[in-house]
Amino acid sequence: MKHTITICMGSSCFARGNKRNLKIIEEYLARYKIDCALNGRGCVGRCRSGPNLSIDGEAFEQVDSETLIDLLDSKLRKDAP
Repeated sequence: MKHTITICMGSSCFARGNKRNLKIIEEYLARYKIDCALNGRGCVGRCRSGPNLSIDGEAFEQVDSETLIDLLDSKLRKDAP
């Protein structure tokens, strides 16, 4: 099943951590060979709750590099420990 991740690249989210999150996501997808469309987009309008991203249409707020891997595991690798 192909997944879709959309990451907010608005200036607030980008500065709050989505610059780093993007790199982590790219490395994660390559490491686990996950079939996923990775899209960037402009501001999603929820700057105060950023960094924001969505996975398969489900929105996530305040995603930092500390919680990102667990989020990716739970949404993209259902069998992950």
